[in-house]
Amino acid sequence: MKLISSACSVVRIPSLYASLYRPICSASLSSSPSSLKPTTPLFLRPPRFSTSISDLHKWHHWAKNLASSVGASFVQLDNGPDSTSLRRELRWLLEDSLEDPSLIYQLGSQNYAMDVRLKAPLDELYVLWRQRIEERRPFQYIVGCEHWRDLVLSVQEGVLIPRPETELIVDLVKDVALASGESKEGLWADLGTGSGAIAIGIGRILGSKGKVIATDLSPVALAVATYNVLRYGLQDMIEVRKGSWFEPLKDVEGKLAGVVSNPPYIPSDDISGLQAEVGQHEPRLALDGGVSGMDDLLHLCNGVLSMLKPGGFFVFETNGEKQCKVLVDYMENNNPGKFFNVNIVSDFAGIQRFVTGFINNKSS
Repeated sequence: MKLISSACSVVRIPSLYASLYRPICSASLSSSPSSLKPTTPLFLRPPRFSTSISDLHKWHHWAKNLASSVGASFVQLDNGPDSTSLRRELRWLLEDSLEDPSLIYQLGSQNYAMDVRLKAPLDELYVLWRQRIEERRPFQYIVGCEHWRDLVLSVQEGVLIPRPETELIVDLVKDVALASGESKEGLWADLGTGSGAIAIGIGRILGSKGKVIATDLSPVALAVATYNVLRYGLQDMIEVRKGSWFEPLKDVEGKLAGVVSNPPYIPSDDISGLQAEVGQHEPRLALDGGVSGMDDLLHLCNGVLSMLKPGGFFVFETNGEKQCKVLVDYMENNNPGKFFNVNIVSDFAGIQRFVTGFINNKSS
């Protein structure tokens, strides 16, 4: 569903932690379409463990040396993180783990007898950091969250990590919603929601009168998306449904004001060449778009014709310029006159990334 960079996409805003903490009871999670219980992000866990400043300093020294030993080898291998990026992640891991992050500055002090409170045992921190370096496990899976727009979203193995470029989908929807009261108060669908990032972003824009249905085939994604929706208090306006693409939406056929999706779009043969954090750890179900990478994009393109109401809006994320042009040509040649105002929109890096447009009146 996303692109290929994992380690370089993290944007941390630690000051948000306190304001975004919302406890979730098990009864609330029982309403999830999946029976799975998602893992609690490290920064939201209670500080049940303790260690001495001395032992924490030893771990930190070991972890820094392990990060430094990487040098630029990961960059040269598959455009992975360098030592500088890894040391920055190490600091974030420490911030998430400590009850009082300001104690980081005392790690080099002589107050070795002082105990500190941790949200994970020190033995676990050794394991986590070894996994980050030796197994190239994504940092977001290590700490259990990703910072995306102004959100801090739970993520874990089996759920794709939301990327910065995907944030533009929310901005594109915002432009349409602000221009049309009908769109802002209508029903939207986020297909292949993953962590629920796009659905939550759109839900916060639409306000109390709009609704979003978020669908996914993965039980893990459904559980995590539900967790994130509940944590942001949006359960009254975002409904999470299990199923493949339009399948769970048969009851709202022809009634949707908008459809958005960041589907799998990596060509199958390209998966093995992705950055290790992505190709070896993120769910293939969310990456593999078939031989050309276009299988799901073309399916979505066909489906919106019956799912959107006249004048309905759509946004699809693609792998880049080539896929954008193929998708636009497909719309024009296979369904002439059924789409209008079809555009290709570039991402933050200037890469043609999104295809947007509207559905014509069915009677035309």
